[in-house]
Amino acid sequence: MQKKLSSGALLIALAFAGAAHAASPKSNEAATSRHYAALVAGSEPKLAELTLFFSQMPKGGDLHHHYSGAIYAEQYLDFLDKDGWCVNKATYKIETDKAVIDAERAKPAGERACLSKSEVYADDFTWRELLQRWSSKDFKNHSTLQPPPDRQFFQTFGYFGPVSSTNFHDGLVKLKERAIAENVSYIETMFKMSPSVVNKQFDDEAWKNAHDDAALDAQMRSWMAALDQDPAFQRSIADFVARIDEAAQGIDDQNFTMRYQTYVLRLLNPSQVFSSMVSGFKAASMSDKIVGVNIVGQESTAVSMRDYTLHMKMFRLLKAKYPDVKVALHAGELALGDVPPEGLQFHIEQAITLGHANRIGHGIDLAHETNAVAVMKTMREKGIPVEINLTSNGFINGISGENHPVTLYRKYGVPYVISTDDAGVTRHNLANEYVLFASRYKPSYAEVKKASYDSIRYSFLPAADKERLRRQLDERYARFEAEIASLDRTAAKAKR
Repeated sequence: MQKKLSSGALLIALAFAGAAHAASPKSNEAATSRHYAALVAGSEPKLAELTLFFSQMPKGGDLHHHYSGAIYAEQYLDFLDKDGWCVNKATYKIETDKAVIDAERAKPAGERACLSKSEVYADDFTWRELLQRWSSKDFKNHSTLQPPPDRQFFQTFGYFGPVSSTNFHDGLVKLKERAIAENVSYIETMFKMSPSVVNKQFDDEAWKNAHDDAALDAQMRSWMAALDQDPAFQRSIADFVARIDEAAQGIDDQNFTMRYQTYVLRLLNPSQVFSSMVSGFKAASMSDKIVGVNIVGQESTAVSMRDYTLHMKMFRLLKAKYPDVKVALHAGELALGDVPPEGLQFHIEQAITLGHANRIGHGIDLAHETNAVAVMKTMREKGIPVEINLTSNGFINGISGENHPVTLYRKYGVPYVISTDDAGVTRHNLANEYVLFASRYKPSYAEVKKASYDSIRYSFLPAADKERLRRQLDERYARFEAEIASLDRTAAKAKR
């Protein structure tokens, strides 16, 4: 039998019902929009309040994310001890030779040249020096002689490289924990380089055929057919897929999803790049965890510039063979002065027209591209988003503020997503990228919210998974906007 409410209880219930009705999702969204607008208004946006806002705001996904560069140095030191390795305090590189390590451990503590995690932390000078080599920590706020920022950034991987290739599952767990803590529900990480082989004859012929498309295609098809019949190569692909599946066990749950891109390294010779592409496309077609193929490595090096078009033609061939495999390409991560001016004129365009990129990573040389207007038109019409990495672009290439082409992409309707790149190296997070975006460019709340949703829309997930994450994002925004509306009411009462 239904219990009858007392008159007092009925009044309270009605009051709550009225409040709930007044604070509808639409009114909460409007209140959140007003709150945000006040934070970015004026010549000095309220950075602390924006940090609070974006730390709490649901951010959808992080689509331009490097696993090895996302792990903080502190985590790598934990792995160092687990692997039984040590850090050479003269070079700050990792020692993996067991004989050397055993000899060092036999010495008195004060005489050791190779240190464990606890010994690194115990020596503040060594710890700070290590951070300055394994990350960008302190780069901008001290005056000692330093390498150029792009060199400093790319050199970090040579220091922590050995330990970045171990303890993959633990690393993914840490990234998941950090993502959940800042309200990120999806990460699409560039996880592992797919297997490659060396073929000097292929290298020589590829360079010779670089400007003869028919000869180059015939050469690539011939070797691809041979690789298909190579048992050792096929085993390496199967092992590669199995390692990713093993590392990914238990990462996905109802609150968080992670998927993996494999990648090729553009700094290698053509045979290594092409065979790595072949294995990457095959791996992606074999596993539902591997959702795409990418190309990485500093774009301004001599090898990267020499072979750029050659690499895009390789992608063209493999994309035709594996049309369902998605491709995200680092393209146009270049600034004026990084390379001669003619080197800035075609990278994004070729990534789209030759490489058939589904997303563009960085894309900061846009204004210098010969066909920039046509490139933006194609990206807009075909729904090819650019992955915007503000901290990374500012640190590595010196591109920030009104000089960043996000202003062009936004003005001409090119889709974009906000992402982190290598948050462990540059020591930031996705919330920080939204703070930079909001404080510098003052987009509306509606545009910020759309960017969050677009990070799911333009992910390489199947449609059903996108819809699942979109519904979750709806629920998370409803809660967030209700909380911000309540916060606004609290702040208004405090002023009375």
